[in-house]
Amino acid sequence: YEIPKRDWSSDVCSSDLINGGVFMPRGYDGRVSGDVLAEDFNSLEFPACTAPSRSSCIGKEFTTGEINGEWLVAFGDHIELGAGVGFYTKGAPTVYADYTNPDNSEIQQHLDLRVVPITGIVRFLGGRPGTFQPYFGVGVAALNYRYTEAGSFIDFTKRLPNGSYPIFNDRFVATGTAPGGLFLAGFRAPVMGDIWGITMEWRYQAGVGKTGGLPNGFLADKIDLGGNHLNFGVIVRF
Repeated sequence: YEIPKRDWSSDVCSSDLINGGVFMPRGYDGRVSGDVLAEDFNSLEFPACTAPSRSSCIGKEFTTGEINGEWLVAFGDHIELGAGVGFYTKGAPTVYADYTNPDNSEIQQHLDLRVVPITGIVRFLGGRPGTFQPYFGVGVAALNYRYTEAGSFIDFTKRLPNGSYPIFNDRFVATGTAPGGLFLAGFRAPVMGDIWGITMEWRYQAGVGKTGGLPNGFLADKIDLGGNHLNFGVIVRF
């Protein structure tokens, strides 16, 4: 006899979603006022950056791979709630644009940003489970971040007898959890039935963290955590 195909629309069913892709932060021109990377960019250069425009270097140098996991609960065919966590990290070397060491070598630093986004999302899906489903959604995020600047720095508040500025080695760290907002769109496609599927999703993320500013060793008191995500993944219903 024929075994009927399960009607997922009659259930409150759950799914697991694992995806990975790329996070692309906002570039220099799109960052919030008072952002530490934009302020650093006024005096530092990214020697590894090969972008045609210097103002594109922040976005290019901090673009990185990411991984995410999400637990999903569907209510009928068209509404789904999700709770997830992700991880991405990237660093970039920098040097002072207009100053060098006394031996003419570069004054070097390394900037590092790590973010663990914890998200809550509601998706609005077209189609039916087990078929091609386009969707869009909105959500909130708790963006746990760690931003570090380490290396050699110039103290512009002091003058040496020869008229130059002193150079010192140090490490400055800012950590915290910033609230964020999400807007997303994507699609799902079944693979050999209605249990497994593949996904593609774009997300826009907004959020701003705090560095502590000059008292904490940073040139500005904010770190813009906004940007775009593009992820590909696998979903399984159970």
